[in-house]
Amino acid sequence: MARTTPHIPSAPRLAALAALLADETRAAFCLALLDGRAWTAGELARGAGVAASTASEHLGKLVAGGLLAEERQGRHRYLRLAGPRAAQLVEELAAYAVPHGGPEAAPRSLREVSAGRALARGRTCYDHLAGRLGIRITDAMTERGLLRQDTGFALTGEGLEWFGALGVALDTASRRPLARACLDWTERRPHLAGGAGAALCRHTLDAGWCERIGTGRAVRPTALGLRSLRAHLGIDPASLDAPDGS
Repeated sequence: MARTTPHIPSAPRLAALAALLADETRAAFCLALLDGRAWTAGELARGAGVAASTASEHLGKLVAGGLLAEERQGRHRYLRLAGPRAAQLVEELAAYAVPHGGPEAAPRSLREVSAGRALARGRTCYDHLAGRLGIRITDAMTERGLLRQDTGFALTGEGLEWFGALGVALDTASRRPLARACLDWTERRPHLAGGAGAALCRHTLDAGWCERIGTGRAVRPTALGLRSLRAHLGIDPASLDAPDGS
């Protein structure tokens, strides 16, 4: 007698979600939107190298599937990730997709090499800092007793006071976790996400500690930022360039 597969109610939804990201163009759109900003459909189409009509079809599927949200201003259509949960899903899948210790796709040009290095040094992961910069900040906060990682990520009392001293307001009443670990796909270690990670990222950009490189996700500390990171967290500027932290 043939065995039948039991019906699992969530299986069709999981399959539908996986299908959304099973297309390279749709995956490229989601990765581009991990910079936390809203892009027009035309910008996304040019970035992915597809026609506007093709982009519109794919974006419609991503919006209908709940991964993207859209806003219209005049004749422009702006797209963004639907929220932190969607961003977390995309980032963690991207980290899982990068082969650990195996060969990666070779960059096709010097421009790709430079862009890849810039992303590895520092980038935004939706609304928090990632790459070597995000990892160094996370490590420094942990070493100074501002952040605990032993039972999952959690700000300590000293950490809450540290944010207050910086003048950074934290929304402790939000349903979003204040501190959450996010696996860094270039460093292979977790960096700080959640409400605190988002607030710190906003502060570094608004206060001029960091600046964006071009129109993508890459960011870099400014001269003011390097001084501030050393003063507030004891981060050696040289460690932000050395992959091994030496």
